[in-house]
Amino acid sequence: MLYIYHFSIAFAFVYILRFFQQRLSSLFALRLVPGPKTSSWVWGEEKVLYYNTPGALYLDWHRTYGNVVKFTGAFGHQLLSVTDPHAISFILGEGAYQFPKPKGVRAWFRMLLGEGILWVEGKEAHEKQRRSVGPALSPQSARNLTPVFYENAAKMVTQWHRLFDAQHSDEIVIEMTNWAGRFALDTVGRATLSYDFDCLRGQPHALAETLDGLTNHEKSLTSFYMKALFWLLPSILHLGKKGQMIRKTRKELGDLATDILKDAEAVSDPNSKTLMSLMLRADKATAVVRMDEEQVAAQMRTIISAGYEPVSATIAWLFFELATNLKWQQAIREEVSTAGDPTFDELNNAYPLLDAFFLETLRLHPPVLENHHEAAETISIPLSEPVAGSGDLHLVIPKGTIISLPVNVIQKDKLTWGFDADDFRPERWLHRGTRTSRELLAFSVGPRGCLGRNFAAAEIKALTVTLLRHFAFSCPHEIEAFQSFVIRPRVKGEGSSSLPLTVRRTL
Repeated sequence: MLYIYHFSIAFAFVYILRFFQQRLSSLFALRLVPGPKTSSWVWGEEKVLYYNTPGALYLDWHRTYGNVVKFTGAFGHQLLSVTDPHAISFILGEGAYQFPKPKGVRAWFRMLLGEGILWVEGKEAHEKQRRSVGPALSPQSARNLTPVFYENAAKMVTQWHRLFDAQHSDEIVIEMTNWAGRFALDTVGRATLSYDFDCLRGQPHALAETLDGLTNHEKSLTSFYMKALFWLLPSILHLGKKGQMIRKTRKELGDLATDILKDAEAVSDPNSKTLMSLMLRADKATAVVRMDEEQVAAQMRTIISAGYEPVSATIAWLFFELATNLKWQQAIREEVSTAGDPTFDELNNAYPLLDAFFLETLRLHPPVLENHHEAAETISIPLSEPVAGSGDLHLVIPKGTIISLPVNVIQKDKLTWGFDADDFRPERWLHRGTRTSRELLAFSVGPRGCLGRNFAAAEIKALTVTLLRHFAFSCPHEIEAFQSFVIRPRVKGEGSSSLPLTVRRTL
């Protein structure tokens, strides 16, 4: 026993010594990088970031200190916030596999979703998974599934008409965040697994409540501790009520995927266009070692989660902007008032006003606020301009440094977007001489960019077309951004996400 006690003391001493050695090394290497003074010796800037308006501090910091900002996390660990275009191109492109997700982020994905494509790191391992999952989320796959998007949008219209009839009115209040989540979950369920969650019936749904309960809540002290500490202690994710909710969500999603996987008819049908079937066929054709049941379940959990939260948040923000930009709402309604349901290609190419509005929504309301990475080794990254006090167009990043790419700051850069970068102006997309995918990081870019971007864009546009043909929207409330897992809207001062819109029947 005495041996174990001495060993434990020695291990703790070595760990603490290495911790402080790494911190001192990081402080020295990043000494020229400007940033805010530490507001708390214990929590660094974590508390002010957590309780402030999502993204507001990053905007202030970068407009004060420049493209590379140093700030402090819990217990003094150094973080960088980077908006320099050359650095971003390197981190997301050529150096993508040298800047994996931080250990805490990977622990979250592994615990919630399993070892799927969001968790995996390393070029070879990631490319193997991408070859299996990629065909399921290709433009052709989204093209084949576009009728499903319209079918679910039509179900939503039918349910809304029932709400109008029940209230004997042609103008009612509808909670848009709730219905956006129902639509997103039903759509990803049918497209992924050929399974109808039937959320659009309007009744409470266990899986939707579980997913919402995991992330959509008022900021609490417990959640703050977890958010602040999981960078340093990923094991904290296993503790308490939040740990129980993560395990519950993983089990429910996994049980669903494995039950359907065992349905031989659903999986073996060579004509099936579901994402699971496409993924399994691609895996069979390209993999030397096939995915086992848990690996398939991990990919399905990942696709369902990614198809639910970010998509539902974007739908809510898009309809908020429609409800507060009535001239644009009417112009888009007139643009999409053509006969029949637009095809996948028409959704992408035939409606410039709809496309501009969608892109501007993503620009000002990216569902994921920050893109996090960790330097796997000490590495030099290129800069477009030197940090203050240095003439060097490179910056050495110490091993283990966590880097945040604040998407909202990058997408409000006035050098790129002009003096009105903070304003919602869809017309900027109609008049710009060039439009490149790198200007928007809402789906990220490079080898780790979102595979489901085409799927999400077509799904959201199909719903928008369908609803605007039947209803008009206005918003009488002051709405603010609220950070859960994604950035959602809520009525100012309320706890969880909320977007009550006044909806009027036009047909």
